[in-house]
Amino acid sequence: MLEVLHKIVQEVNAARDLHQVLDIILRHVQDALKVDVCSVYLADLEAEQRVLMATVGLNPNAVGRVRIPYEEGIVGRVASRGEPVNLDNAPTHPDFKFVPESGEEPYHAYLGVPIIHQRDVLGVLVVQQCRERRFDDDDVSFLVTLAAHIAGAVMHAEISGLLRNGLGEILQGECRLQGSGGAPGVAVGQAVEVFGAADLRAVPDRSVTDVDAEVAEFRAALKEVREEIEQLKNSLGDTVAEAGALFDAYLLLLSGEGIEDDTIDRIRDGHWAPGALRQVIDEHANVFAAMEDPYLRERAEDIRDLGARLLVRLKHADESTTSKYPTHTILIGDELGAAQLAEVPREQLVAVVSSKGSTTSHVAILARAMGVPAVMGVAGLPVGQLDGEQAIVDGYRGRVYVRPAAALSSEYQRLAREEQELTADLQGLRDELSVTTDGFRLPLLVNTGLLSDIEPPLRSGTEGVGLYRTEIPFLVRDSFPSEDEQFKNYRQILKVFHPRPVTMRTLDIGGDKTLPYFYWEEDNPYLGWRGMRVTLDHPEIFRIQLRAMLRADVGLGNMRVMFPMITTASELSEALQLLDKTVEELLEDGLEVVRPPVGAMIEVPSILYEIETVAKQVDFFSVGTNDLTQYLMAVDRNNPRVAKMFASMHPIVLRALSGLVLEAHRAKKPVSVCGEMAGNPAAALALLGLGVDNLSMNVASLPRIKWLVRSFSRKEAVELADNVVRMNDSESVLQLTHQVIEERGLGGLIRAGK
Repeated sequence: MLEVLHKIVQEVNAARDLHQVLDIILRHVQDALKVDVCSVYLADLEAEQRVLMATVGLNPNAVGRVRIPYEEGIVGRVASRGEPVNLDNAPTHPDFKFVPESGEEPYHAYLGVPIIHQRDVLGVLVVQQCRERRFDDDDVSFLVTLAAHIAGAVMHAEISGLLRNGLGEILQGECRLQGSGGAPGVAVGQAVEVFGAADLRAVPDRSVTDVDAEVAEFRAALKEVREEIEQLKNSLGDTVAEAGALFDAYLLLLSGEGIEDDTIDRIRDGHWAPGALRQVIDEHANVFAAMEDPYLRERAEDIRDLGARLLVRLKHADESTTSKYPTHTILIGDELGAAQLAEVPREQLVAVVSSKGSTTSHVAILARAMGVPAVMGVAGLPVGQLDGEQAIVDGYRGRVYVRPAAALSSEYQRLAREEQELTADLQGLRDELSVTTDGFRLPLLVNTGLLSDIEPPLRSGTEGVGLYRTEIPFLVRDSFPSEDEQFKNYRQILKVFHPRPVTMRTLDIGGDKTLPYFYWEEDNPYLGWRGMRVTLDHPEIFRIQLRAMLRADVGLGNMRVMFPMITTASELSEALQLLDKTVEELLEDGLEVVRPPVGAMIEVPSILYEIETVAKQVDFFSVGTNDLTQYLMAVDRNNPRVAKMFASMHPIVLRALSGLVLEAHRAKKPVSVCGEMAGNPAAALALLGLGVDNLSMNVASLPRIKWLVRSFSRKEAVELADNVVRMNDSESVLQLTHQVIEERGLGGLIRAGK
């Protein structure tokens, strides 16, 4: 059974549409369990029914027509309980529902198991047999294990099938994809897919007009790969005969009737070379993946490796998007990066969608800073099949609608216009102070990291920069910037905002922020080499940055320096020693540098237990609520499987912040919040009540938060905070804070898309 399971899972993962997935499941399960019937029922969310989507054994005309209400029948029992139902004589069971057109009256033995993906029941897998029997434990275990393995693939294939094969007529309604709201707002536009240079499976389908040029380009790539393989083979000589034979097999696959002819045939049918290559590689790899022999089956990955090598060498394969972006571009990808967002003209980018990441991944943060709606962690996003499609992005509810109906598009276009009007109204608050109704001042600052984004913060009425991400200039280069390059960058930002304060965070890389020229791989990067750990291990990089910062502040005096991801007081001491040493050396060189105020970022729970010690070493604290939540809740914020569990508004996080503020204020040190909580109206109100001294956020959020602060008294916020820290879950906290905000007539700040 383990061998059969492995084979099924491999084939399902390689399937390109829903029909193929269901065919694989039915064929293999019927053969493995020797049953008369194997069927799959999938959920129709809109109609709240489970639809017979495929079957062997029952009446084939019943497919798409048999619909069972959620709570009815044995299928409903399996789904509602989320556990197997094993019956030796199903027609005698009280939940049995006779459906005349199904043709299942002769069958007695029944075993049904739920197909569950991230707690949602996608459907039910059922096997039946004419004779009365009870399936044994091995049969049940096999079916349960299979359902667990294929759930994600079924989700992906269900979505893909809707797009490719018009199955929306069976399931009814638009194709709706669900993820997490990465940046608020709504947008209607055209999907443009981006993909990595060697990410073959994510290559979208596109058509070409110059077929001959496309064929010539593919043949040139083939020639390069063949030469590379010949060199690899020759470098081994006769020492490893098996490797030589394998390289010969590679060359055979690339020649004649193999990958070469098949790909060229697809190109001549009008497909661009990368898309044609993807289709052919999938077909060849699937043939090997279905083989009985384990050795031959493993060759499927060798074929995919050949495909990746070819893709890299296609001249325009690294051009992840079309040369011209649509007027309303919705950027879509498996894992988007900041550079890909930056490539789209600012006025044409209307939304961002990624199959990976969460609300606090850096692409989502950048989208919020740009005021662009984003949906992250979209399970089953059919990357490669969306390019050019019309779509709607709802950043409030984390939804994406593909090929939406005209009425839905019209409604979302109306919502988008209302958002623009609200934003315009809020601009009138630019020159007003951020002060509560009872006179308490809560300074609002901005987070930034690009010189090109200086103008929006200046127009926002910000009181300074609470977080300047110095790593962004490092991320967009192909080598480390020199001291003078960094000096010019820092000097410009300090002069533009002078005399307002600018808090510069020293280089913070690792985790989901890697430099293309300084790359390393780790099994668990979020608990690995990142933040201060990297710069302390490389003082030559750290000292150059400190020198550039200190020089940039000469004669201005509005710079503050902040160290990221401080884990222990001793780690902070080491960083401060390097800062002090750098100050001394610059003074010796005749520069009139001044040691700036220094802060520690509170992102790791361990440092919460050393606040009293750390407070003696720093001038201020700044909380990175994204990482602090991640580590407190043990939730990888970029993992879509657990993205729903990431909750900065959880009472546990709020209690930790409350304790930090009390300890810091006891030492007369201010506390700032520069994480994404600061720009969330519900969270900002709670933070005001907890006693936080200032908030720093993306520029798009600042007008909304100022409106919120000016609408409440400090006393009201304190009462709210006292209540939420005693609650048990984040849902209760959000319900109360949203209720309070709506009762004040500020529902537009927290509207959750309609």
